[in-house]
Amino acid sequence: MTKKVGIREVTRNFSILDNYDYVEIEDKKTHKIKGMFISEGLLDDVREYIEQKAKEKKQKKIDDIMQYAGMVNGDFGDMTAQDIKAKKREKYYE
Repeated sequence: MTKKVGIREVTRNFSILDNYDYVEIEDKKTHKIKGMFISEGLLDDVREYIEQKAKEKKQKKIDDIMQYAGMVNGDFGDMTAQDIKAKKREKYYE
């Protein structure tokens, strides 16, 4: 079960959190979510999901950087931009 509660409600009565799988903690004035309480049963699943998302984000950054690795190693030498793009296309479609 889920519930959305205000920050003050949680500070006044912490036992609200006992009966729910997760509780969204909301600022009642601005209606913005400030956090989330997750029950112990879902903790491992959420932790695994967050770690997976972090790995994907890190891998994307690495992939973005690696597209320029050939330029740093000197593989392209004095080639023009068009020649470099053509060579990359050849490697990609091999």
